Amino acid sequence: MNCVERFAQIYHRDPEQIAFCPYRVCPLGAHSDHQLGKITGFAIDKGIHIAFSPKRNGVVELTSLQFPKRAQWHVRDVPEKKAGDWADYLRGATTELGARYPLGSGISAVIEGDLPIGGLSSSAAVTIAFLAALCRVNGIALEPAELIDVAYHAERDYVGVSVGKLDQSCEVYSKSGELLYLDTLDDSYEVIPANSAMKPWKIAIFFSGLERNLVGSKFNMRVDEVRSAAYALKAYAGMEYGKFAETHLREVPRAIFEQYKGRLPENWRKRAEHFYSEFARVEAGAEAWRKGDIVTFGRLSTESGASSIGNWETGSPELKALYEIIVKQDGVYGGRFCGAGFKGFCMAIIDPAYEEGIRLGVEREYTALFPALKDKYLYGACETVDGVRI
Repeated sequence: MNCVERFAQIYHRDPEQIAFCPYRVCPLGAHSDHQLGKITGFAIDKGIHIAFSPKRNGVVELTSLQFPKRAQWHVRDVPEKKAGDWADYLRGATTELGARYPLGSGISAVIEGDLPIGGLSSSAAVTIAFLAALCRVNGIALEPAELIDVAYHAERDYVGVSVGKLDQSCEVYSKSGELLYLDTLDDSYEVIPANSAMKPWKIAIFFSGLERNLVGSKFNMRVDEVRSAAYALKAYAGMEYGKFAETHLREVPRAIFEQYKGRLPENWRKRAEHFYSEFARVEAGAEAWRKGDIVTFGRLSTESGASSIGNWETGSPELKALYEIIVKQDGVYGGRFCGAGFKGFCMAIIDPAYEEGIRLGVEREYTALFPALKDKYLYGACETVDGVRI
């Protein structure tokens, strides 16, 4: 790994350990975790590696192979305000962990990402890998649920992204060959093995060539719109409501939405329509997976992608074109955007027997439409893996 070589160049010794956190794909459940919906996901064999050794003086010293400029702070003196760079997620993680446990050791570390930034939850992956490393050098053993919670609060409270727990949960709980099915209302979950009767399948990812940043995107605006729908529906129905920031659409029965949706501004109505229809797709998809019906599961994933475009209104022209090209290929069970869906990646569940045709067909059509992205476009076939590990 390049991060190991770079660590040796900087520090003239080998790193003591390596943390790895996989990226995730979410076939069903997108744009619903922040409203306490249900989600599904897989961890894939691409992700973030951090080569590290402890620094007993408490200093955190980080180098990224993807971004310029090293970052440094002390575990007990993290800047209160974010710096606006790639390391803010890790400053937030240090702050959140330090509020729960005494920290004495810092780390020297080199961070390496397998793929370009944009849609595979790289921010959550680097945060979780960093936390795994920082916990290890400080002798802290977090339970999986607390690791997820620390990473979640670091991104939401310090960085300022209105995320839910989808990314973190997939990257911690996932098991190879199994579907994570999680309810973010109470964080209950199960990992559902692939049914022995299921047709052959694998995960394919397609990078549009465009990278994005959640804070600089319309992500937070979409969350505000769907929360506004929930707040208004509660008011129309005479339901009790409190603080806006603590309102979630999961608390509003779908019957209430159907009764009062005509009063909502169009954008609020569309965001809510995505949530309720996605909730139903997740439940149906989990049941299809349990039965080994990969065809139905894939179709639901494609419908999820269409709702993300039509109701959640995400997707650059490039990403929407990529999605439409992918889902029409022979051998594709289904697919959708990855992540927030403003730029970045698409994922698909494919029949491995058709992989080469899918790879060539998508590349040919997509790069013909966007020749300027030909050198940045990427295809990757992935295996599913277990979550974060040292």
